Amino acid sequence: MIERRPFVQKILNNRKDNLRVVSGIGTSTWDLMSAGDNEGNFGFIGAMGQSIPFALGLAKAKPNYRILLLTGDGDTLMSLGSIATIANHPVSNLTIIVLDNESYVETGSQPTATAGKTDLELIAKGSGISNSYTVKSENDYQKIMTTVYEEDGPSFIVVKCQAKATPLVFPHSFDGSVSINRFMGSMKS
Repeated sequence: MIERRPFVQKILNNRKDNLRVVSGIGTSTWDLMSAGDNEGNFGFIGAMGQSIPFALGLAKAKPNYRILLLTGDGDTLMSLGSIATIANHPVSNLTIIVLDNESYVETGSQPTATAGKTDLELIAKGSGISNSYTVKSENDYQKIMTTVYEEDGPSFIVVKCQAKATPLVFPHSFDGSVSINRFMGSMKS
């Protein structure tokens, strides 16, 4: 299992200028914010299940940017229909990374469906996203970097992570209008 916070940091260490990063509610946002402040980041604070449709809309509206969604298994499970929508309305500039710790860490670490029989990679493939795979080791880091920065999407990557609480790292603002205006201002076209 991969330690999520260093993994997110490693993905964003050599960030390219055309990458915009969205994070799902909770731990995924704290992970993104711990990697450092960047106007090209947008973290959801209180909208569980909304990050996948948001990332799809952003990718459609901003085709000159590569869109990376970092989200968790809980957020993804709340929005399974969006995976089918992406498969049927594909965008080449979207990569989704699901940081799957098999639990709802933010609310007491109750197990999610992925701790049982539910396989998010198979759901994505079955929905029609052919470039879907699961990562369980840091050895696959280069493959992920190639997917994020070079391959045409949509891509759906499940990263099996340790389930442990990490310190909260808050975004620059909890005001949604301030955050979205800052984020959209980072995109020139």
